[in-house]
Order: sequence, then structure tokens, then C-alpha cells
Amino acid sequence: MKRIATILLLALGLACAQSAPDPEAEDTLLANIARRAFDDPEAMLAELARRWPAHAEPGQPREAVWLMTRARVLLHAGRVEAADAIATQLMAREDGKDRGWLLRALAQERAGKPAGALAARALAGLDRHCPAGDEKRAVRELGCDFRSAWEALRILQREQYNQGAFVLAEAGVRRALALARAGEDRHLAALSLGMLAVALQAQDRIDVARVELQAAEAEAVSDPVAAARVRNYEGAIERRARDMSASRSAFEAALLLAEQADAPHLAAQLRSNLVDSYMHLGLLKEALAAGQRAMPVLQRFGDRFYERSLHHNLAVAYIKLRQFEQARQELVKVSEFGVDPADLVLRARELRELSDTWAEAGQYKEALAALHGERELNARANERNRAAALEELGRKYDSAAKRRDLDLLARDGQLKDQQLENRLLAQKVGLAVGALLLLSLALIGVTLLRMRRAQARLTANQSLLRAQSERDPLTDLSNRRHFLAVMDQRAREEKVEGFQGALMMIDIDHFKNVNDWHGHAAGDAVIVEVSRRIRAAVRDTDLVVRWGGEEFLVFAPSLPGDDLALMAERILRSIGSEPIDTPTGPLRVTASIGFASFPIGSPAGSGGAAAPALRLHWEQAVNWADMVLYKAKAEGRNRGVGITAVEAPDANMLATLLQDFDAACINGQVQLRQLPGPS
Repeated sequence: MKRIATILLLALGLACAQSAPDPEAEDTLLANIARRAFDDPEAMLAELARRWPAHAEPGQPREAVWLMTRARVLLHAGRVEAADAIATQLMAREDGKDRGWLLRALAQERAGKPAGALAARALAGLDRHCPAGDEKRAVRELGCDFRSAWEALRILQREQYNQGAFVLAEAGVRRALALARAGEDRHLAALSLGMLAVALQAQDRIDVARVELQAAEAEAVSDPVAAARVRNYEGAIERRARDMSASRSAFEAALLLAEQADAPHLAAQLRSNLVDSYMHLGLLKEALAAGQRAMPVLQRFGDRFYERSLHHNLAVAYIKLRQFEQARQELVKVSEFGVDPADLVLRARELRELSDTWAEAGQYKEALAALHGERELNARANERNRAAALEELGRKYDSAAKRRDLDLLARDGQLKDQQLENRLLAQKVGLAVGALLLLSLALIGVTLLRMRRAQARLTANQSLLRAQSERDPLTDLSNRRHFLAVMDQRAREEKVEGFQGALMMIDIDHFKNVNDWHGHAAGDAVIVEVSRRIRAAVRDTDLVVRWGGEEFLVFAPSLPGDDLALMAERILRSIGSEPIDTPTGPLRVTASIGFASFPIGSPAGSGGAAAPALRLHWEQAVNWADMVLYKAKAEGRNRGVGITAVEAPDANMLATLLQDFDAACINGQVQLRQLPGPS
């Protein structure tokens, strides 16, 4: 009945708009149609087809506005090709180009692909009539299409937020809020205030965020859909603040509002968010029930973003319930969505959650695979940043080189002209010609000298950039790239088969809680101080690497097992004995350590002789260190676990033992040494 009432109201408004066309009232009506299409696209398509006004016929001034609304409704209905055809039609019109770019950005976003560049292009065109800083005048006098500009800013804000650029995201939302208020659109104003609260909370400004949430609730007081979305923002903020009970309450209140407003698509998104809250509260069966109810609705609406996120959350729930086969099926569905380059950091966090959940369930093989996937995504993100820096440096020096070439060509042309003139006057001004030639040679010499100096600066800058790319900017430790370079160099210089030396993998215990409960500034302080303590506890000849996130790797050449154990004890005491000063106060942290010396040796037999040591590639050695690190975490954290001996006749047996590490330890094929951390 509510849906029928909505359509009747829309029809009545359209009839009024047709009898007395009013652009402002008509825009409001079309905005309501586009919003309702999120949950009922087919009904809104039928309404548009029935009420298409005479002034929207081809060639009429308002045609672009109606075409834009129709295309947005088509996108909600999943008819992307038809919407793209309208985008092409709009871009052929002078008054439709910017809307065409915005349509294509919305289509990319719906497909789960990066849309920021297209949204920025649309916004650049819309800014001609919507200049920043004077939104009221732009809407009232300059013909600003504030709703399209707001949509472009929303897409940009979402991409900036996902990439961690919270300050930029806040600035974009504040401009969107100014546009919504200038256009007196309370629905958009409520959503803007909710997005602003999320951006503020991400910067650890939780009190200011809650004030903005209250303002959002006031704007949405007579709009149940907007009120549901505001409560959704509240749930996200409370979840980030680790108050899972408050987060659950907010999501459930939002769900009730969405159901009262007959908004099935929005209700499915809210149930997807509830899955995460239920899981953190230990309500795993409730989480599965909510997810299974939301999934078919999200698939029906083609909501790829929420569908992928829901598959991930269901996989985590199945792992916690020890239903491993169902979890693997959900993860296969997640992989089918691919990885958006703009969401590498978000996907890496999901893999870290999977790694920890697999490890807690005792599934170390899957935990290790997820950990390696997280490291690969972090490496890809770092590589993208490094490539961007190199590209910028290259552009800078390419431009300088082109300017030098132009200067040389200009000087060469001047020289040739002068030489022609000198030939005509050779008999009269011989001495002058000689002087000019000497001057030209001097100019060429100076130019060549400057070119050599510029080339030397370029080479020095490239070397500096290469060195910086092998250092972690936060801790100034070596990074994974430097470690790989060291391994390659040792392989070339020593020409020894297999990896030799000791490896130690160190992981800060429960580091995610530090970030979630105390903020990223506290997390950074913990990372910096732990890296300093590790560096102080090892030898000057040892290599300390920030391996990724809160993980560190120590490579110690020529260090026997007993000395390696002593080093692990020093590191455990150094990290865990004294609290760490952070912006929110002192925090006590501990670490888990896995360590081993390579090549791995077998224990002595009954005759007193040990089997020959087995040599591994350095990547295999890292996997063994990873595995004992997981053993340390599974044993309760705040401890070190080291390999003292492995009973394996060949490399194939070593690989088999790694696949079922717990069984190998129980059977005595792998002998471990336990080091308790400080109490």
C-alpha cells in the first residue's frame, strides 16, 4: 500500500508540473523519482514513461533534465547499456556533457570499478555554474545543477575515504552540504551530515562526529529513508569506535525504518552491515541468518559492492563456526569480484581478518595463504605509490631535457645565421668572425657542462629515490624490497646453494585493537617504538625489516640456534617489559616471535650422528619462520617459538611437514623451543 501511495503522490505532482511547469518543483519531483528508484526501479520507469511532459520532447530546454533522471532509474534497474546510450545522447548536447560524464561515473561505481576520475571530470564542468564558496548565489542565480554536483562530490568523497585521505574527504563533504542547503534539499543535507560524521570519526574526532549526527537526525525527521541512512552512518561510527552493542542497535533501528518505508534494497544493505555487528558480539547464527536473507535481494538489485562485502563476512562467520567448506565457497565468490586498485588497503585489511580467523580456528595453511595475500596487496599498494613518484620525477626531468634541447636548437640556429652573415663579410671582418667562433665554442662548452651537471643531478636523484624506495617511511627500517635485494646480492656473491642464516618473524599482539580503540596516531607511535626496541636488541650486522603492517623480520647471518634464542628473549623483554608512550597515554604491548636457523638440521640418531642439513630457498625459509610465528600466536601470544631440529630426509618431506605442521610437532618430526614473554 505504501508503494502505491508513493506512486500516486508522484503522479499527482507530475500532473501539477505539466499543468504549470515550474523548473524548481519539477527538479524536486524528479529527484524523488530517482531516489525511490533505488528500491523500486520498475515502478519509477513506468511512471516516467506515463508522465513524460511535452516540454521534455526532443529539442526542448528541459529534455536533458528528464533524460538524466531516466538514465539514473535505468541504472537502478540494472539496464546499464540503456543508461549508457542516454549518456552518449547527453554528451552530444551542450547542456548535457557534464551529466553524461556523471552518468558514466555512476555506472562505473555500480559495477564496482574506480569512478573518481569520471566524477572529477563531471564536477569540473559543473563548476562553471556551481563555483565553490558561493553556493547560494550559484543555485539561485547561476543555474547550478546542485544535485548532480552533490552526486559527483559523493563519489569522490567515497574514493578518498577508502584511500585514507580523510581530510580531503571531509572538505568534499562540507562543500556537498553547502550545496544541499543552498538548494534546500533536506534529504541530501541529512546524508551530507552523516557522511561528514563518518569522515570526522575517521580522524578520531568522535565528539564532533556525534554532534553532526544529531544535526543529520534533525534534517531527516520527516523522511524515513533519510533517517534510516543516518542511523546506518551512526552504526558505522559506533562500530569503528568498537562499541558493537551500540552499532547493532543503530543498524537494527535503521532496518526498522527502511522496512517501514518499504525500501527492500536499503534494508538488504542494512542486514549486510548487521552481519558484522552480530559476528563481533558472538551471535554467529544470527549473523548467518541476516546474511542469507540479504544476499538474494542484493543480487536482484545488482549491488556488487555490498554483495562482495557480505560474501566476505559470511566466510568469516563460517570459519568461526568451523564450517570450513562453506567458508571456502564464500571466499571463491569473493575472488570472482576481483580487486579494485582503489581498494587495495581495504582488501588487505579483510585478508588480515581472514588470516587471524583461520589461525584462531587452527587452520594454519589457510591463515598463511591469507597472510601472503595481504602482503602481496600491501606490496602492490606500495609499488603504485613508488611508481607514481618515479613517474612524477621522470616527467620533471623529461621536461627539463626538452627545454635544454630547444635552447640548443635555438642557439644552433643563431650560430648558423651568424656564420652565413660572416661568410658574406669574411674579407672585411675576419677578426670579428674569429672572435664569434671562439664565443660560439665557449657557449657550446658551457652548454655541455650544464648538461653533464643536469645528468649528474638526475642520476643522483634516481639513486636517492631508489634508496628511499627500500626504506619504510614511518620507521626508517628496511622494507621488503630491500630484503629481496639483499637476498639476490648474497645469492650472486656467495654462490652457495640454499639460504644460510637465521630468520625471526615478529608480530605485535592485538595491534588492530590499538588502532581501533586508541586511534591511528597511537598505532603509529607503537610501530615506531617497537621498531626502535627491536633494532636495539639485535646486532649491528643484523638486518631488521618492516615486513608489513605490524610485522617485522630479522635476518641474522651466521647466528647459531642458542644465540638466536637469546636474541629472541631480549626482543620479547625489550618490547613487553615497559609501556609505550602514545598520544592517548602509555600502552603496554607484547609480541609473538617465530625463529629458526638455516639450513635446517636433523637431530642426532642413536649412533650420535645427525643427518645432513637440508638447504632451502629463502622464500621457503620465510614460510617456516611464518609457521612457527603462527604457532606462537596459537599458543597464546606473548612468547617466542623456535625450531631446534627437523627430522626430514629430503626437501619433499620438509614440504609435507609444513602442510601439516601441528601433526609434525606432535609426532616429534619437528622439535620446538618455547620462550615465554614477560608477565
